[in-house]
Amino acid sequence: MSGLAFAPPDPRTVAADVARALEEDVGSGDVTAALVPDLPAQARLLCKEPAVVAGGPWFEAALRALDPDARVEWQVAEGDRVDAPHPIALVHARTRALLSAERTALNFIQTLSGTATATARFVAAVAGTRARILDTRKTLPGLRMAQKYAVRAGGGLNHRIGLFDAVMIKENHVRAAGSVTAAIRAARAAQPALPLIVEVENLDELREALAAGGDRILLDDFDLDDMRTAVALAGGRVPLEVSGSVTLEQVRAIAETGVDCISIGGLTKHVHAIDLSLKLVGGSEE
Repeated sequence: MSGLAFAPPDPRTVAADVARALEEDVGSGDVTAALVPDLPAQARLLCKEPAVVAGGPWFEAALRALDPDARVEWQVAEGDRVDAPHPIALVHARTRALLSAERTALNFIQTLSGTATATARFVAAVAGTRARILDTRKTLPGLRMAQKYAVRAGGGLNHRIGLFDAVMIKENHVRAAGSVTAAIRAARAAQPALPLIVEVENLDELREALAAGGDRILLDDFDLDDMRTAVALAGGRVPLEVSGSVTLEQVRAIAETGVDCISIGGLTKHVHAIDLSLKLVGGSEE
């Protein structure tokens, strides 16, 4: 595959994801695939609805885990937009490996293409503004790195990966610390090298966060008028992020307030798997 204009996945992550999925599905062995002759075969991967394609590395890894000599001839690159029906790839592998890996391979590429497609829609909706689309930690358990890769394939950017790579002060942290200022001071003292993101719930908290000094300020459930006021108050000194039930219908108006980032949990939480099929070439349907 070629044409990647975004960070590729870590092969170790791909291998671990695929190993877990195959163990879950194949277990001690595919008792149905064992009934057919194990011969060299070909299968066609077809996309049956408009989509942004993502997940090829997981698709390939699932096949090669069962047939090390499996080969995929990709007809699109990761992150490509395709109409439907559209041929995605021609797969060469032994029959039993194709049959046993089919569901796992499709689960990955269907799910990740769904995330990439949703992301691309939001990115297109804010085109021409300064706003960038971010993901969140609202990912499918065990598939965070895969879904964050898919967000990149769709043209979005990754927020923090987890609880370890950035300090993010939210409402309950502020309450526990006593104030926005106290929480920021504690974060700077404990983790001076990490990025510091501060969530605020109103303009007074925004003013406090600006004075105390965060690396990015998250506006939680602000209305459009307050977003515009927040942009004026920040004056470009600190990037502003909007979060909270952002829909495709709303996102353009939010971006036009002048905020820098819009984080959307639905990119990875509300997944519509893309309709893809893998069919043997030369069978009854050919």
